[in-house]
Amino acid sequence: MQVTAGTRARRLAVIMSSLALLGVMSFGQSAAPLTFDVASVKPSQSVVGPDANNRFAFTPSGMTARNATLRRLVAEAQHLQLRQVLGPGWLDQNEYDIEAKAAGPITRDQLAAMLRALLSERFHLKQHRDSRELRVYELVPDKGGPKIHPSNEGDAPEVAPGMRFHGEMRQLADLIAVQLTIVVPDDPTRPGRAGGTPTPVLDKTGLTGTYDFSVDIRPEPGSDILTLWQRTLRDKLGLRLESSRAEVELVVVDSADRVPSLN
Repeated sequence: MQVTAGTRARRLAVIMSSLALLGVMSFGQSAAPLTFDVASVKPSQSVVGPDANNRFAFTPSGMTARNATLRRLVAEAQHLQLRQVLGPGWLDQNEYDIEAKAAGPITRDQLAAMLRALLSERFHLKQHRDSRELRVYELVPDKGGPKIHPSNEGDAPEVAPGMRFHGEMRQLADLIAVQLTIVVPDDPTRPGRAGGTPTPVLDKTGLTGTYDFSVDIRPEPGSDILTLWQRTLRDKLGLRLESSRAEVELVVVDSADRVPSLN
């Protein structure tokens, strides 16, 4: 049967219309935001301060956070370090408790997307991206290689003096950034407190997984906090800090509510 030019044109039009419809359907499906099935967001009953260890716990289907500042929550949602999140000063003052669960198992990337949607909904968060060259520290393996290994589910936590860390290397980099702002006190009986703007510490270890260990860093007369951390990183963890300058991606918080909306 002979196919005329008009018939070919009509068939082509049908094919193109079908492809366009499929494209619209696909776009609509992919544009739907990932959200938690249930989520509780409320101000923490007591404030622990910016130099406390992170208190995030992740499960295959959700997360919990205790005494998390909005700066830390935004950093977690964007896979950034604390210093890469800019905004009003209260981002480090108010602390929040979060419990969130999805309908089923999710990946860490999906969890981050759900956390971004949750922050936007409950805090009416408005933000934009930027970048600038900054002085940074890079957390890297020492010459002899790392001395730590990821913890397995069910492992008993290490019982050792000092500050316990539980989390990923990116979260350790966050903790170190805050710790490096602590001035060693002249009076050894008085604890040092974190303060000032931390220098970004970027995770360049290449290590994946969750780690559980303790670090015992005690003030020493004549030693600054960087020296103390470098020694601990090298001797206990097989890591070190390298000073550098780098173009750093930033997220700028334009506006947000200090009190989250009702659960």
